Amino acid sequence: MQERNERLFYKLLIDNVEELLPIVYTPTVGEACQKYGSIFRRPQGLYISLKEKGRILEVLKNWPEKNIQVIVVTDGERILGLGDLGCQGMGIPVGKLSLYTALGGVRPSVCLPITIDVGTNNKKLLDDEFYIGLRQNRATGEEYAELLEEFMSAVKQNYGEKILVQFEDFANHNAFELLAKYRTTHLVFNDDIQGTASVVLAGLIAALKVVGGTLADHTFLFLGAGEAGTGIAELIALEISKKTDAPIEETRKKVWLVDSKGLVVSSRKESLQHFKQPWAHEHEPVKELIDAVQAIKPTVLIGTSGVGRTFTKEVVEAMASFNEKPIILALSNPTSQSECTAEEAYTWSKGRAIFCSGSPFDPVEYDGKILVPGQANNAYIFPGFGLGLIMSGTVRVHDDLLLAASEALAAQVTEEYYAKGLIYPPFSNIRKISANIAANVAAKSYELGLASRLPRPKDLVKHAESCMYTPVYRSYR
Repeated sequence: MQERNERLFYKLLIDNVEELLPIVYTPTVGEACQKYGSIFRRPQGLYISLKEKGRILEVLKNWPEKNIQVIVVTDGERILGLGDLGCQGMGIPVGKLSLYTALGGVRPSVCLPITIDVGTNNKKLLDDEFYIGLRQNRATGEEYAELLEEFMSAVKQNYGEKILVQFEDFANHNAFELLAKYRTTHLVFNDDIQGTASVVLAGLIAALKVVGGTLADHTFLFLGAGEAGTGIAELIALEISKKTDAPIEETRKKVWLVDSKGLVVSSRKESLQHFKQPWAHEHEPVKELIDAVQAIKPTVLIGTSGVGRTFTKEVVEAMASFNEKPIILALSNPTSQSECTAEEAYTWSKGRAIFCSGSPFDPVEYDGKILVPGQANNAYIFPGFGLGLIMSGTVRVHDDLLLAASEALAAQVTEEYYAKGLIYPPFSNIRKISANIAANVAAKSYELGLASRLPRPKDLVKHAESCMYTPVYRSYR
């Protein structure tokens, strides 16, 4: 339908967002990427391969739409929790941009999905006769960096300073480097690092109304120290730092990380990747998650490991033993990789957990009460965030814009939702939520002097709503 009748596709998606979101996005998009070669009918989006090195600007100019405002780009190396899917990762930029339009009201014609094909290390795909990408192992090092450098320059040359480039599903080592390298020269956003962080922070701010205290009163333990884990950890530390005026080096001490080798501690500092080093605190080494939980006694347990069933009965019971309302976020996607299910979290905590997941779970009946698990879905944040950047003509993404987005989302959770145990508002209101996030992000951008669309509109929420694309059929009679 998206290919045959775009307007109807978006109308259907907007009117039935809660039902259709899992089909357009997580978890179905993961399966679509796995089978992309066998279900491929016609190209969607733009493929840029190693073979086009030296001619990327020319390739971009071949795209029929000239006025592009948002690019979502992947190299397919780390698709959800499914690993290297190479060129078949195109499902992700296509799906994300559908949500930019449906949930954030960004016009479909200004969106461009791009997959950069540098090969794949997935042997199964290389041997698959239906694989649509380059049949070679991944290019790395200088060859890879040069291709990305040419791509980023060409994008700016072709579309100007205000083009938003969203990096999606790059492997850890590339994701952090690309974000660090281009955040000072381009308008870039990494959804896995920054979008996930912003949506989780919003849930935590909202959860404070249920558990009490401020963020600074809580202790956070992560299972998983990759892009998502360290991104969320950094944003939590930044928010505590902003609210308490404490230096960020101090506030980071409220956050602990567990990776595949155990608790990230200072005695391991020499062998740690650079993005884990700020989280290496003084503590004796701890190997297992359950021992880390018992040693640190966190109030919040967050899973970003990509490994299913790691929040065991023992772990959840330990959390419930020293917290009246343990906050348990099992964020890994798709559903099969979730650290625990909603039912497990509620049953093992005797119905006391505040539970949230990355993929959707059905409501659970426990002890005669219906408990509704929240979904910490990036789709709450990035469409509104992107709209806010576009409508204000923002030229760089500042961390304060992410905090503004989190606070705007948390403010949308009403008493009625808290009563059901929810720390996120329902997706049925997503366009209203996105307009509020966009307005908050734009306001912060104007305040920081990063916005170039002047004069600043008086009512930013109304302005956001007026900028939103709405698929309607015109009446000709």
